[in-house]
Amino acid sequence: MFSRDRWQEIFQTISKNRLRTFLSGFTVALGIFIFTVLFGMGNGLKNTFNEFFMDDATNTFFIFPGRTSMPYKGFKKDRQIEFRNDDLEDIKKDFALYLDHITPRISKSALARYKGESNTYTTRAVAPSHQIMEKTIIMKGRYINEKDIKDQAKNIVIGRLVEIDLFGRSENALGKFLEVGGVIYKVVGVFQDDGGDNEERYIYMPYTTRQLLDKGTDKIDQIILTYKTDIGYAGAMAFDTSLFKYLKEKHKVAPQDQNGIYLRNTADIVKRNMMFANVLQWVVIFVGIGTLIAGVIGISNIMVFVVKERTKELGIRKALGATPASVIGLVLQESIFITTIAGYIGLVLGVGILSIMGNSFKEDYFITNPQVGMDVVITATLILILFGVIAGYVPARRAARVKPIVALRDE
Repeated sequence: MFSRDRWQEIFQTISKNRLRTFLSGFTVALGIFIFTVLFGMGNGLKNTFNEFFMDDATNTFFIFPGRTSMPYKGFKKDRQIEFRNDDLEDIKKDFALYLDHITPRISKSALARYKGESNTYTTRAVAPSHQIMEKTIIMKGRYINEKDIKDQAKNIVIGRLVEIDLFGRSENALGKFLEVGGVIYKVVGVFQDDGGDNEERYIYMPYTTRQLLDKGTDKIDQIILTYKTDIGYAGAMAFDTSLFKYLKEKHKVAPQDQNGIYLRNTADIVKRNMMFANVLQWVVIFVGIGTLIAGVIGISNIMVFVVKERTKELGIRKALGATPASVIGLVLQESIFITTIAGYIGLVLGVGILSIMGNSFKEDYFITNPQVGMDVVITATLILILFGVIAGYVPARRAARVKPIVALRDE
């Protein structure tokens, strides 16, 4: 392996057969290049799924009131279901074993004004737990707290882009008073959200304050809750079924009615979508493996031709005393060298293309930060080298068995 004479001979052979060497190397490099790019794009698709579905807490239920589609227990169909504060308390009491956090949410659009600037934003009236569920990041000040809820305080938390829109980039909104929907509120916090620009244009306030302003009502638009993660997926699905049934019974909705109450379980949604993302990635891997197999076949064909082309040369070597093992070793060493160098070139090009792509395909093709682990592509390269060795060994071994006199007659 480390014989200087052998390496000199290999380089001489390569220099004399540039086209053959190029074709052998090109087949390997192309296989690794395509595999690297495809696998990286598969990871990019998975990253997009993670980014889209993991922005909010994944152990979350969103519960919406709907309109009944069938009569039940003396109530007519087409009845609008309404959630109230007592629904929150009942869920806290009856599902304490499962429950982690719970919050109502009341959404309304309102015009916000500060000095000469104004814009329309969606306001969300919530409880403090809403911050955990939305993974809201406080930049300045604080979030809505329990004292705000108890006092029905006119305090608000605004998004980063709301502050920029109304206060500019130089003025700090914290502690300032902002008119929202004709009511003056104090800005107690500014938040950012990794979910994107739309998420940073919300205004949060205590839900009790919103209910007070809405003529003292206790209605809520929806209920959001998180369950304890240690109950697992099976426990989450059992909680889903029990809670759905409980709310239907409480609000007199027929068990078969699919429209009276809606419950969206993010655990189930995330699992299904991640399964879909995994399937996509396996499809990409399958295509990549197919490319590697095509590369192996190409190497095999080339190595058969190479050995056949050198039959007379190998015969001369044997006639001069070369052993079958040395003949096989020479062919394999050349094959491994070419395969390794070409594989490395294909790997570098593939990683380079993925780096150049970056997030440029995110908007049109939902591919975010396509990358591939070095362990994966190095393993793929080693596998291709192994098959290259096998592809070279079979014809080399056959040639080594040929008698020198027969090999010398080969044309």
